[in-house]
Amino acid sequence: MNLLSPPPQLIRPRRHGDARGWFTETYNHDTFAALGISCTFVQDNHSLSAPQYTLRGLHFQTPSRGQDKLVRCIRGRIFDVAVDVRRGSPTYGKWVGAELSAENGQQLFIPIGFAHGFLTLEPDCEVTYKCSDTYAPAHDGGIRWDDPAIGIDWPLPPGVPPELSAKDKVQPLLADFDSPFPYDGCPIAPLS
Repeated sequence: MNLLSPPPQLIRPRRHGDARGWFTETYNHDTFAALGISCTFVQDNHSLSAPQYTLRGLHFQTPSRGQDKLVRCIRGRIFDVAVDVRRGSPTYGKWVGAELSAENGQQLFIPIGFAHGFLTLEPDCEVTYKCSDTYAPAHDGGIRWDDPAIGIDWPLPPGVPPELSAKDKVQPLLADFDSPFPYDGCPIAPLS
């Protein structure tokens, strides 16, 4: 685990366009290192969420198999969220979120020690993300997407429940979670 990880960051890759379309560099080791992101990505994931308002999260992997993630939406739009779950952090239980879309091309970097989740804002959303460790079922964890102590302002229409997996319906509340993630001295900050 990176002892001095940066907080979650919104990444805005530059697009170079012409009459044919555009080109963008979604990951460059040196560019990310200049932002303080020095992890090595070893696994890429790709999900399709068919129904609008599918909610996936809030997920993480526990040490020694924690995962930094670099998330982007390649079709549709999502509301992507990171929640600080590092014990002793002055921003424990606080969250940041951003709309990621195929159109805006933005990405969210989520370091180890943060729970991650997203809500699809359109049907048939595709999300890809890079991870700094491979999937380890014995280290799979999560917390409730609707925990009132966290208070995520999910952009759901009034009275519309999200589509959830069976696992996400029964995740523990933050108050019942004994965090194995240490605070590294870097509090969560608003996304800019």
